[in-house]
Amino acid sequence: MATTSTTRRKPAPVPHPKAGELLPEYGAGSTSHSYRQRLYARDLAIVEKALSILRRWMTEPGSVFDNPDAVKSYLRLHLGAEPVEHFAVLFLDSQNRAIAFERMFTGTLTQTSVYPREVAQAALRHNASAVILAHNHPSGIVKPSRADEALTNTLKQTLALVDVRVLDHVIVGSLRSLSMAEQGLI
Repeated sequence: MATTSTTRRKPAPVPHPKAGELLPEYGAGSTSHSYRQRLYARDLAIVEKALSILRRWMTEPGSVFDNPDAVKSYLRLHLGAEPVEHFAVLFLDSQNRAIAFERMFTGTLTQTSVYPREVAQAALRHNASAVILAHNHPSGIVKPSRADEALTNTLKQTLALVDVRVLDHVIVGSLRSLSMAEQGLI
């Protein structure tokens, strides 16, 4: 069907990365709670393109994830606008280059259950040397709770048993992010 200058087509949504592609994100936008479900196709395409550029940049040789601001920006793009809590992990190789980003658990407005065993299994599956933990606070307040600190310590101890380092735990809000490592909490 030919289009005329008066008709306007809605662009098709950009598909999520397939298995084996650089820095896959598992489960993004797959729930009805995801902010991506409410984006217009054009806006979704822009967000997906920006994330695609970041994926390429972060996995290029020499692109090391040792800049907390870059990490926080990347995580804010993925989690900042979500209306419920998500817990995610950024898996890194021995040179701190990104291997994969995985949303592991989805919760409610104020909490999510995290299972250290599953985080350890995912780290081994990705052959990760280190991880950066992340979760969002839909309220926008990025101050870590005592539960956040306790979870971080539990995951740090659990992952140490399989020689995986926890480099940071980033709490993401819609406008700001907080690095627990920068705050001296890791």
